[in-house]
Amino acid sequence: MQTKIPFLFFLFVLPLALGDLRVGFYQSTCPQAESIVFQVVQNRFKTDPSVTAALLRLHFHDCFVRGCDASILIDPTNKKQSEKQAGPNQTVRGYEIIDEIKNALEAACPSMVSCADIIALAAKDAVALAGGPNYSVPTGRRDGLVSNIGDVNLPGPQLTVPEAFQFFRPKGFTVGEMVTLLGAHTVGVAHCSFFQERVSNGAFDPTMDSNLAANLSKICASSNSDPSVFMDQSTGFVFDNEYYKQLLLKRGIMQIDQELSVDGSSAGFVSSFARNGIGFKQSFGNAMVKLGTVEVLVGNAGEVRTNCRVFNAQKKPMNPNLLF
Repeated sequence: MQTKIPFLFFLFVLPLALGDLRVGFYQSTCPQAESIVFQVVQNRFKTDPSVTAALLRLHFHDCFVRGCDASILIDPTNKKQSEKQAGPNQTVRGYEIIDEIKNALEAACPSMVSCADIIALAAKDAVALAGGPNYSVPTGRRDGLVSNIGDVNLPGPQLTVPEAFQFFRPKGFTVGEMVTLLGAHTVGVAHCSFFQERVSNGAFDPTMDSNLAANLSKICASSNSDPSVFMDQSTGFVFDNEYYKQLLLKRGIMQIDQELSVDGSSAGFVSSFARNGIGFKQSFGNAMVKLGTVEVLVGNAGEVRTNCRVFNAQKKPMNPNLLF
C-alpha cells in the first residue's frame, strides 16, 4: 500500500552563512568572481544547453566522493590514477568549462577562487539558465589534496529506492531530498547501457510504458555504440517538473527513476512534485545548497588551486619523477 506523504516544499529560510561558507565570500577579494562564472556558463549555454546536465552531474559526482573539494577535476598521471578514471566518471563532462572559468578568474584575481566553488557556482548558473531556480550559493570552499580512483563509490541506475538511500543517508540527506536531487534528471540523458536490460529482446520491464520500451529497444539496437536518450522525454533541455509527471506515466528511463514513483517512502514526493512545479524548484534549490556543503574543506584546509587539473605542489616539481 502506498504511503501518502504530505508535500512540505522543504520551505525554510536559508541563512546567509552555512558553517564556514557564506554568500558573498569573495565580495572583498574578488568581487567580480560570480559574474565571471556566470558569463562563461551563459556563453556555453547559448550554443549547448546540455551543459546544465553536464555541470549538475559534475557537481554531484564531486560532492559524493570526499565531499565538494574538486577532487574529480584532477588529471591522472602515468603513475597515479585519479577519480576521473573511475567507471561512473567515464562519461562525466564539462571539465573544459571549469578550465575556462578558472583561467578567467586567475587573470582577474590570482589564487583567490577555489575550483570547488567554481563547480558549485557553475552548476547553479546552468540550472537558472535552463529555467530552474536561481538560488544563492554560499562560497568559501577549499580544494582537496587527494583524488583516488578507489574512493569513487556512487549510486547506480539499477538500484531500488532503499539501496539508493544508503548512499544519500550518510551524506545527511532525507528520502525527500534524494527524490528532489534526482529531479536533476529532468535535463539529463541516459546511455542505453544504463537501462538496456529493461528493454532487451522484447522482454520489456512491465513497470515501463510498453510503447516507450519498444521505442527504446529500437534505439539501443540501432547502433554498436552506446546511444543516449533524454530521461525527460518531453522537455529535455528545460529545468521543470516534467520528469516527475512522466514517472507517474511509467515513462521513467532508468530503473531507479521509475522506482521512485512506486516505493512507499518516495512515491508521495514524486506525486507532489508532479503537481507543483514551483514547489519542486524551491525544494531543488534548497537541496543543492545542502549538497554543496557536504564534507567541505574551509579555512586553512586544502588549497586554492591555480590549475583545477593539478594540485599546486605538482605544477613545477624540481624532479618530475618525484611527483608520486
